[in-house]
Amino acid sequence: MAYACNTNARPQGGAGGSVEEDSAEYTLSILVAGDLMQHQGQINAAHNGDGTYSYDETFKYVKEEVSSADLAVANFEVTLGGKPYKGYPCFSAPDEYLKASVDAGFDVLLTANNHCLDSRQKGLERTIDMMDKNGVLHLGTYKNKAERDKSYPFIIERNGFRVVILNFTYGTNGIRVQAPNVVNYMDTTEIARDIKKAKTMKPDIIIAIPHWGIEYMLQPDRQQQDMAAWLLNKGVDHVIGAHPHVLQPMELRNKERRGGNMVAYSLGNYVSNMTRTNTDGGAMVRLDFKKRGGGVTLEDCGYSLVWVSRPAISGHKNFRIYPVHIPDSMLNSAERGKRNLFYKNMKALFDKYNKGVGELK
Repeated sequence: MAYACNTNARPQGGAGGSVEEDSAEYTLSILVAGDLMQHQGQINAAHNGDGTYSYDETFKYVKEEVSSADLAVANFEVTLGGKPYKGYPCFSAPDEYLKASVDAGFDVLLTANNHCLDSRQKGLERTIDMMDKNGVLHLGTYKNKAERDKSYPFIIERNGFRVVILNFTYGTNGIRVQAPNVVNYMDTTEIARDIKKAKTMKPDIIIAIPHWGIEYMLQPDRQQQDMAAWLLNKGVDHVIGAHPHVLQPMELRNKERRGGNMVAYSLGNYVSNMTRTNTDGGAMVRLDFKKRGGGVTLEDCGYSLVWVSRPAISGHKNFRIYPVHIPDSMLNSAERGKRNLFYKNMKALFDKYNKGVGELK
């Protein structure tokens, strides 16, 4: 990778092992993507005409990068509420969308976002059922408190690392969660308890992925900045946000302490039908860790941009997520113009405001 964040070791969260265990070396790459949206135009484009839906074309060009990470995470910002399938303002996506997201390489899907109650109780519970039925790891919403207590904070073991992921949302568009269902809200009292519990799990890494901020704003608001600082102070290692539907700056803090803390305020739209300037793309961030001799090191980190081509401008049947550096020969002139504008705007934003986090090569 092109940008080394730092190489400062930090104590691992787990108890010390034997000399043999401590001398072993482990590596782990974590990739996090932005919002997986599903507007009506996307649903219509994916329809095969026989009642089934196909999204293979959507993820085809990013699948290799997503799958190359040891652990890939994304914000699943729709419900699987069943028919009728519908887009904004109350999303209910075809079940095939879930399968396509997993086939693209995503290992963990986040469900605490402002659209998680779009299909009310039925949608929340059916989304969980479909993820469980298909063996998809998920966190953020729960059928009841007992299920939350059993599975949250979410922890996964991968490549000799224990990774905790926290996920919570600022709200649910004015829709109240219906008992006994549970949604992780951005309640600092509850989050503090979750972090305290997470630490007892002896994690090597704690990542918080909040759903926060103001839509379409290219800069984080004061609440995001304060919340990020609060999370780091409480013991979270990295904070990677979602919701504004546009990208916001990234920074690496505390390089001299505990391996550094990455804060990415918003990863924008990974895929959507949004056409407003700066909403037709997003980013993936990747963090590479090394664990050796009882310490965890953040070896490298950075971002890669993606841009979404819509059938209306491409002439293709389906939406396509492209790496922003896709060869010009694969795009028509209209696509190149849209892609180039997105890249120009986002590169300028990051070049000016990012601190210690660069574009991956």
